[in-house]
Amino acid sequence: MLIHITPRSACRSSEITTETAYLSRRHFMAGTGLLLAGAAFPSLATETASRYEGVTPAPVPAWLAPKLAKTQWRTTEVSGEAITPFRDASQYNNFYEFGPEKRDPATHAHQLPTEPWSLIIDGEVAKPGRYALEDLFSPFTLQERIYRMRCVEAWSMVIPWLGFPLAELLKRVEPTSSAHYVGFETLNDPEHMPGIRSRFALINWPYVEGLRLDEAMHPLTLLAVGMYGRVLPNQNGAPLRLVVPWKYGFKSIKSIVRISLLSTQPRTTWQSMAPQEYGFYANVNPDVSHPRWSQAQERRLPNGVFSSNVRPTLVFNGYADEVASLYKGMDLKKDY
Repeated sequence: MLIHITPRSACRSSEITTETAYLSRRHFMAGTGLLLAGAAFPSLATETASRYEGVTPAPVPAWLAPKLAKTQWRTTEVSGEAITPFRDASQYNNFYEFGPEKRDPATHAHQLPTEPWSLIIDGEVAKPGRYALEDLFSPFTLQERIYRMRCVEAWSMVIPWLGFPLAELLKRVEPTSSAHYVGFETLNDPEHMPGIRSRFALINWPYVEGLRLDEAMHPLTLLAVGMYGRVLPNQNGAPLRLVVPWKYGFKSIKSIVRISLLSTQPRTTWQSMAPQEYGFYANVNPDVSHPRWSQAQERRLPNGVFSSNVRPTLVFNGYADEVASLYKGMDLKKDY
């Protein structure tokens, strides 16, 4: 059956303010009920404005604004690591629907319409249907999760996301006893996504990904609608993306339009294209090299000629204590 959709009511990095200062301000203002009191703190308001200089944020949808004001800030943090500047996180992306280069998403994604947006949930669930995004999020309080993000290309970031655990949504639609995997599908819109139209594109669109059900239900797995205290930029996967911090970034699928509960393991995009290079699990593992490069180290952005910012890669991207039990008894060199 289909669930009724409620109609929508009518610079240089050295010069950028640190994300720590920005988030400290957000946390302070949220905790004291002063989220809208920036005018009372002119120096802090100036600090935040300079932090986003040259970057125009997307307008906040009407349904999201009151949720931002009630966000639970900093529910998960990365201890002792600097947050990646917003400019880097929003201007250096892989989103091949908009082109193959890192700057292509930021250049082209602004043209993608993200309102209204709906999500199909189907397969092995008791409550399948098509959900409007605002209805999907209505029961849930947004949380800020500051996670490491590790790309399979051996660069990394630390990003503060806004969303809620995927497990909460899955419980709401009631997976059946036959559900063992979760499949995800990205929007396929050639009109607004020039990478799809390119005759050089090798991907069989739409982009698809998948998780084992226990991975999807893990408390760290997040459905995100924002980052850095703001609405999610189109180039980062607006209006709805997945964030699975212990896996390589390509598992965190963007601009999701379908979630399917499945009885068998789905074939994913990169696994289908190059199974010898990209496995289904794609857990961050310094001991399992990509066939064309080592995964033992990573390049933390931002970096430059005089600051390489290279560091050792952490097993499970630093989340081993939380997720290693999911893979007990598995050979992670074989099930990569």
